[in-house]
Amino acid sequence: MLNENELILCKLKNYIALIGIYLLICPSLWGQYKTLLVVGKGSGAEFSTIQSAIEAAKAFPDQSIVIYIQKGVYNEKVIIPEWNPRLRLEGESMEETIITYSDHFNGINKGRNSTFYTPTLSVEANDVVLKNLTITNDAGPVGQAIALSLTGDRITVLNCKITGHQDTVYCNGEYRRHYFENCYISGTTDFIFGSATVWFQNCEIQSKSSSYITAASTPPSVKFGFIFMKCTITAASGVKNVYLGRPWRAFAKTVFIDCQYLLDLHPNVWDDWNDINNRKTAFYAEYGENGLGKRPDWVHILSKKQAGKYTIDRVFSGWNPTSTK
Repeated sequence: MLNENELILCKLKNYIALIGIYLLICPSLWGQYKTLLVVGKGSGAEFSTIQSAIEAAKAFPDQSIVIYIQKGVYNEKVIIPEWNPRLRLEGESMEETIITYSDHFNGINKGRNSTFYTPTLSVEANDVVLKNLTITNDAGPVGQAIALSLTGDRITVLNCKITGHQDTVYCNGEYRRHYFENCYISGTTDFIFGSATVWFQNCEIQSKSSSYITAASTPPSVKFGFIFMKCTITAASGVKNVYLGRPWRAFAKTVFIDCQYLLDLHPNVWDDWNDINNRKTAFYAEYGENGLGKRPDWVHILSKKQAGKYTIDRVFSGWNPTSTK
């Protein structure tokens, strides 16, 4: 017969053993979680939709989680909420991994702010990477219809094709930082817009209509707005008189450095949004190693030294997005 103390000790040992078995069977109980989730219809796929994979990802992880998306067309509205940082959406192929939806301003019908409910893909979390994807709003030329909305901080977009018409890409948030590299972005009016600080490196920007490429709304306190570095600016066949930008808000900041203009720009190149006062507050600037054509006198033509001050470290205050490739 065991005495009372021996009986208690025996029960305690049994409890410890049971807990050990549970931890082996369910590692999530002690903090482990999956860092690779696969979406698609092919071999190894665990989820049929991108959103279901995001919802299965651990909230506030301490390491990056990759959602690998197999080739296919995903007709869904996707949201990465702020509790899903460090998420990496990576497609199998830019051309063949397609996220598409067709919400638009009039279809949403939520009043004057309906535009912001339209995105096909919304990224609200920090430290997100998007790679090898086509992201499109296929509503057509029916007014505001966002394809990609970025409102988190430190978001990197690599080798992606982003297409739409009006308001294709929305980069927003005071002191938010976004980086695009080797991307193709197309649209009609104001198709790159918002208040974030955004660097576009080696991207093709294509206008589908004789309208405005950018509509920055940079806050007065923010030093940098949109920066296009070594990008190729093109237009669809027959499209002429394209403007590089106009100020959605008075202190808009947009700079083009060493870009190729393979299109017919409007003679004025930049627009003041029908308010001459914007010419005093907005900062529009260009630099071209081989020179530029005539520009309005309120647009800044940078010297080589001035253009050289635009570096990723300086613009992004220490964040290096190239480390996330």
